[in-house]
Order: sequence, then structure tokens, then C-alpha cells
Amino acid sequence: MKKSKLVWLSSLILVLSVFLAACGTGNDKDTSKESGSGSKENSGSVDATQELNVMESAEIPTMDSVLVTDTVGSNVLNNVNEGLYRLNQENLPIPAMAAEEPKVNKEGTVYTFKIRDAKWSDGSAVTANDFEYAWKRAIDPKTGSEYGPYMMDGVVKNASEIGKGKAKVADLGVKALDEKTLEVTLEKPVPYFLSLISLSTFLPQKEEFVVAQGKKYASNSDTTLYNGPFVLEGWDGTGLTWKYTKNDNYWDKDNVKLDTINVDVVKEVQTQLNLYTSGKKDRAGLSGEFAMQYADNPDVVKDVESSPFYLKLNQKRDGKTDTALANVNIRKAIAMAFNKEDLTKAVLANGSFEANYLIPAEFTFDEEGKDFREVNGDMNKYNLEEAKSYWEKGLKELGTDKLELDFLGDDSDLAKKMDEYLKNQLEKNLPGLSIKLKEVPFLVRVDLNSKQDYDIQVAGWAPDFQDPYTFLNLWLSDSQQNNMSYASEKYDKLVTDAQTIYATEPAKRWKAMADAEKTLIEEDAALAPIYQRGTMALQKPYVKGLVKHNFGAQYSYKWTYISGK
Repeated sequence: MKKSKLVWLSSLILVLSVFLAACGTGNDKDTSKESGSGSKENSGSVDATQELNVMESAEIPTMDSVLVTDTVGSNVLNNVNEGLYRLNQENLPIPAMAAEEPKVNKEGTVYTFKIRDAKWSDGSAVTANDFEYAWKRAIDPKTGSEYGPYMMDGVVKNASEIGKGKAKVADLGVKALDEKTLEVTLEKPVPYFLSLISLSTFLPQKEEFVVAQGKKYASNSDTTLYNGPFVLEGWDGTGLTWKYTKNDNYWDKDNVKLDTINVDVVKEVQTQLNLYTSGKKDRAGLSGEFAMQYADNPDVVKDVESSPFYLKLNQKRDGKTDTALANVNIRKAIAMAFNKEDLTKAVLANGSFEANYLIPAEFTFDEEGKDFREVNGDMNKYNLEEAKSYWEKGLKELGTDKLELDFLGDDSDLAKKMDEYLKNQLEKNLPGLSIKLKEVPFLVRVDLNSKQDYDIQVAGWAPDFQDPYTFLNLWLSDSQQNNMSYASEKYDKLVTDAQTIYATEPAKRWKAMADAEKTLIEEDAALAPIYQRGTMALQKPYVKGLVKHNFGAQYSYKWTYISGK
């Protein structure tokens, strides 16, 4: 992770006037070569057979870009579709379906994009209308998109009013002026807008195709349309295997080297290792004892991610009935009652490290290059004495001497080990607490989370854009991502002020976001942070150019190739 580039991105807010002036000149420089290569040239010889074999940790929930909220779905969409912008090899947003940098008005609120000459996988042209249709479909309450309203709220003009039923979908600030010109109007200047629109929520959709498919749209690989580097094949909607094949209709196909990527869902680390060591797969994730066993292997690759993991503490079952976790002392007790350092070193052992915060370390920096983490530091650290004190207070307030809580988690090998560790820690350190583990497939957990049918849940978040707001807006009282009935007027005001009255005042905006994090984690203990994710994997040395992103989708295969196999 290169701090200089992170500083550059986060500092956009500080140089907003310069940025807007540059964009407002209407620079017509042809960026197609730059955006195609991602500013790096492939090096080394390229093998005759360009086939990659990889594994995913979970199924694809949906291929409908306006409905996707998960990591796997985002990864797939990032490789088979393309929006106005995509992240390049340095994690910088570059023009993709946009033919060039947009023209921006002097207020920084109106962006005019020219759509490049590009085709869908059926041979038809990608048009500005495909973006207008998709964005309006994402904001339409009838669609049921979680990300659409939450990503556009306070960003795209009238998105908030549409969500409140005070404006029509047709009023959204996105308009196709002609087939190759898209105009986007914002509520206010948004410094991270170009990185935001690289997300899957903002991908185009061909209206004629979507309407023709009806309820079948994006339910399998044959009912989905593609305009990215690859097309998806062999996905039946529920299966544990699929593949990508090179998209011959992709505008930048000359920079795509891989012909085929074979994907299997494998949840057990041991099985992943077996497939890797037998030569059937080219990359395998490591954790726990396997990470320790292979730590010195020359094939090991390590990454620190900007993804915090935490316990969600649901305050209202089904969003209606108070749980014991509605008590702040019970929440604080749980947050401080487990040893995070031991968990990361002995259970995960994959480069993840203890976190006592929400906004990750080495993610965003101020104008002086200081990490956002330096403002609040650690909060609600492991402290057994304080945990027991809060626990006793909470039980007394609830009028009981014991509690039984269910603990929702995934059914992967690593998740099960982590959940068992947390169960043992909490039951041992908080007398009278009984934890019932409920480990289910990822799709089931997503459903139970949306229904708030759980007490405690391990969850994590990969940032969507490079700004603290990507984490803070999740826990606004009206956020569709909240799903644990956390509501705080103080928190809402701090986060809202950061995005509105302090939008162009970096220092005040920074402080408001820091105060919001402190309110959420330290004062209210709405979440119990666990760790910031690090990853360790085995990767064959002949796999070159695999791009790992710090926010948005995890991987891009566009620049990957096989050399020296």
C-alpha cells in the first residue's frame, strides 16, 4: 500500500478548487491508452496458454449490479462489466466507459461525460441512456436496491428526496443528453465522486435487455449482459463454479491477456491447499495453522486491507423488539471482553491485526499526511476488569443474572474457528452469558442480517471509496446497511454535518468524522471492533499482474497474465 497515493486521493478535498478548475477547462486529451494500460505496461513473456484457476470463498448472490452488496458479487461484476470509471493498477480512478475526463462546472456540481465507442457482449453499443436507466433503476424504491439509495443519498441531485417519496425517480440528477453524452448533477461538490462511480452500483444496464429478461434478469450467466474485460459463463444462479472468458467485444481487449479464468467456491482452507499443491489451482488463501505452516514459503503473498471486522450488536430483534443489546453497558462489556491480539495471532494468523476502531489504519490521511487513526487512536480495548464491571451494571439494569444470545456467523472453516474462539472468550469472561452459535451459508447470513434475525454477528466492510464517510454512513439511523437498530441523533448530526456544512472545510469535516467514530465505538459501543484484515495467500510465481484493490472490488484480472508456467 503506497501512502503517497492514498494521501493524493484523500487530499482531493483539500485541492477541490484546483481540481474543479482543471476539469472545467474541458481537457480533450485522449486518455484511452492510459486508461487501457492502467499506466503500467505488462512485462515479461506471455505464455501461449492464458488460463488462470482461482477460488472464491462464497457463492454469487446476484449479478444484478443495482442489487449487489457483497464482496464476491462485486468482484465478479468488476471483471465482466465496466462503469464510467474503474480503478487502475495503482488504485486510482481512471476513465473507462468515459472516453475522457469529464467537464465540470465551476461550482463542482455538474459533470458532463462523453461515452467512448464501446459495445455490449451482444454487439450493441453502450450508450449514455444505459447509465441513466441503471442509476434510476438503482434509486427506484420498487427495485429494492440497498446500495442505490445509500450511495446516491446526498450525492446525486434529488436522490434523498426520491428516497423520502418527495420526488419522482425521473427527477434524479442523471440525464442522457444524447447517445454519447451523460450529464450528472450533484447536490454539492463531492471530492471522491470519481472513485465512487467505479463501484458496481453505478454500472450501466441496457434497458431493452433488462426489460426483455424480466424477473430472470441477472439470475444466471445467460440472462446477464457484459461490457467489461470478460464475460461470465457456466453460472446457473446457485452453483459453486463458473468461469470468465475474454470478451472480444471489449473496447480495450488488446490489453487483456487471459483467455479463461476457472473459478470454484471452496470454503475449507485445507481443500484450497490441496488444490493448490496438486497444481489444480493457482492461488489459495491461508489462515490459522496453515498460515503459520506456510509463512516462509516463497509462493506466499501478503496484503494489508482497508477492511475492519467487528461484532454487530443487534438492539432490536426483527427491527421491533428490544434485545439485551439495547443496553449500552451490555454492549460495552462484550466489546471489551475478548482478547483480540490472541485471536489475530493464533486463530487468524494471516497478517490481520487487532483493531479498536472502525476507520482502518493506513487508509486516509489529512493535509499534513497524518493518518486518520491518529485522531482517536484505540477505543474500547480488551480490558477484562472494565468488561466485568459494565456486565454487572447491565445485568442489574436488565433485572437478571444471566443472558443467552445467539451468534450468527458464516460456515467457512476460518469463520467457524473464529466464532468458537469468541464464544469461549465471552462465556468465560462474562459470568452468566451463554452463546449459541448459528453458522450458516453466506447467502443465508445475508438474509438473516437484512431481517435483523440475530443477536450478535461477525461482519466486515470493504470500503467503497477512499474517505472515512464510506464507513460512517453505514450506521446512520436511516441507513439500509444499519440492520441493528442503532440510532443516535448526535451521531447522525456529526456525519451529516461532515457531508454538508463542512463539505469544503477539510479540518472541520475531519474533526466531525472523528467525533462521529468516537460516538459510535467508544461512547455507544454500537459495534465491537475485532481486527483489520490482512491476507496471506499462496500464488503461483507464473501468475503476473493480478491487481489487488484497497477499496471497492477486491481484484481486477484485466491486467493479469501467465508467464513462465
